Amino acid sequence: MKQKIETKLVIIIGLIVLLLIPIFMIQNLIDERADLQDQVQADIAKSSSAEQQIIGPFIHAEYIETSTRDGKTIDHVVSVLLLPESLNIDSTLSTFEKYRGIYKALLYRSKNRFDGVFDTTSLKPLTGKKIKRLNLVMAIADIRGIGQGSQISMNDHTYKLLPGTQIAQLPEGVRIELDYASIMEAPILPYQIDLNLQGMRKLALAPVGKETSLTMQADWPHPSFVGDYLPIESNISQQSFSASWQTNYFATNLQELFNHCLFQNECAQFKQRSMGVNLVDGVNHYLKSYRASNYALLVILLVFASFFLLEVLRGEPIHPVQYGFVGLALAVFYLLLISLSEHLGFNLAYLLSALSSAFLLSIYVAGMLKNSKHGGFFFLGVVFLYGLLFGLLSAEDYALLMGSVLVFAVLSLIMMLTRTVNWYSTKPQADNEVT
Repeated sequence: MKQKIETKLVIIIGLIVLLLIPIFMIQNLIDERADLQDQVQADIAKSSSAEQQIIGPFIHAEYIETSTRDGKTIDHVVSVLLLPESLNIDSTLSTFEKYRGIYKALLYRSKNRFDGVFDTTSLKPLTGKKIKRLNLVMAIADIRGIGQGSQISMNDHTYKLLPGTQIAQLPEGVRIELDYASIMEAPILPYQIDLNLQGMRKLALAPVGKETSLTMQADWPHPSFVGDYLPIESNISQQSFSASWQTNYFATNLQELFNHCLFQNECAQFKQRSMGVNLVDGVNHYLKSYRASNYALLVILLVFASFFLLEVLRGEPIHPVQYGFVGLALAVFYLLLISLSEHLGFNLAYLLSALSSAFLLSIYVAGMLKNSKHGGFFFLGVVFLYGLLFGLLSAEDYALLMGSVLVFAVLSLIMMLTRTVNWYSTKPQADNEVT
């Protein structure tokens, strides 16, 4: 009898190892479907607008400096960069989705209001110079997202937006051409910019002002705040979020980084200095399905352990083929989950997959044990197990704790149920026989 138990354990372990093959195949399928969705989102971005980053406003001037060397007159272009004294941004995002087949991409339309002032006294050295260009610039990651109604106003005058920045390091964006004499009439130059911008998921803004403040609100409940600066205040509800940021030159060191970008072509660190949001998908069914499949081995072990316990306590053998069919039914649960979630959403797909799997297994167990009552108990047990698994998936912060408690509780239950078993005869002993 001892040899039979050992042989059965070896067979069960072998079946579990074999069942890992379809589990790994299903995980690879989940990865492929997730990659396909990312590809669809990239294709939508190509035909619509991609993630957006706004750098500006700032004033960029170029003038021609003449010098003499070896009796020859040489002209070279000198660039001047002026960042605003103050920059206040109010941004409102409204989200929408675009579909290609069963795949979707999250996009937004934003209304952005920029206002503040420039201190033009640092531009006085340009007086009498041969100015090649003098522009107020807004660098934008994807100018295809600029919508109608966008405009720039300075000194109560509204300017027409021109495409391009005329800056090699930041070519994408818009600009307006300024008149030097007009902007130098007063040392303080106020500005106001209305920018309607469409993008995909992410909106980041560079804090180019000596004092920068940003307020943002959106009809999306799953924000991931990005950039080097977290909001000083945020409010997230089930339907929307709002947040506000504040920073200054001392915290950003942006003037020096901007100069490195324009004059030394070192822009990587400068572009990272931003604040904004990434609108993440809070119900990413591919991620949740993959996380659920990570618990497949635990589920199979628990079900097989309950079968083996029935064998020991009832003295009725269960054939390895029957173990195999039950294991395959448990694996197919994850295939049902990923296929249904693409059409119904994760929660409903999980419910239908769990009930279908539990119902199939209960009927099979009832026939296998020739006892419908045991089949009913097995149905309740499997539903309870899938319910615990759903709780693990939902409670990300407590998943490890809940999983550890579950394993400990199951192990304790098995040990209590088998504490009187004589493993040499596989027959339970009475409590008073235990020494």
